[in-house]
Amino acid sequence: MIDPASRTPTSAVVWIPPESIWEPIQAIRARYDRHFKRWMPHLTLLYPFRPRERFDEVEPQLRQACSALTPFEADLSSFRSFEHNPQSFTMWLATEPEASFRALQAAVQAAVPDCDDVSRYPGGYTPHLSVGQSHHPQELQGRLDLIRDDWTPKKVQVREIALITRLGENPFFVDRVIPLG
Repeated sequence: MIDPASRTPTSAVVWIPPESIWEPIQAIRARYDRHFKRWMPHLTLLYPFRPRERFDEVEPQLRQACSALTPFEADLSSFRSFEHNPQSFTMWLATEPEASFRALQAAVQAAVPDCDDVSRYPGGYTPHLSVGQSHHPQELQGRLDLIRDDWTPKKVQVREIALITRLGENPFFVDRVIPLG
């Protein structure tokens, strides 16, 4: 049995979009995302993850998993939402092709099988880049309409994943990157 203490909410495995497209994403997040200062724009692959002091021991398995994956192009063009309850929603940027991101997440999860929290939702793993929260349906629709009206679709390359961590209450930072292919 895996020790539950082997995972922590102070680290994660993520895909981070290129900084060249952060500005419009961060403008949305600054307005609507209460986690704006804690996280950089990202798509979660594994969370919670191993403590930073255990990154060296898990990195070889992640490198092996990623070496079998081909880099791919992602399309960031549409916004959607999750409903947590009638008064709680998360707004997110869809990352296409969904199948490629699902394959990436499945590969890294297979390398660290006990870090499966993001795949245990009723619908399984949904690749997404969170951009904010909303508290009722009308507010949600208004925010999504504004975001959609101002958004210019982006195409980017997915070439690597990142192991991120944070110390205390400080923001997450990239500890290391692992290339695909």
